[in-house]
Amino acid sequence: MATTNPIQFIQQVRAEVSKVVWPTRREVLLTTVMVFIMAALTAVFFALVDLGIRGGLQLILGAFN
Repeated sequence: MATTNPIQFIQQVRAEVSKVVWPTRREVLLTTVMVFIMAALTAVFFALVDLGIRGGLQLILGAFN
């Protein structure tokens, strides 16, 4: 691996960063909202699964009392 001096490294980093297509404010906002919605839906799903498992176990274990 070739070694470069720090100045060349910084120049290369700046050149690569200039190639990046940064998202717009609207894209960031929409993506953030979608992440929060998906996290909420996932939380609701697992809460319902948890309630179902708990109810099923209570029925099964209650039958042995």
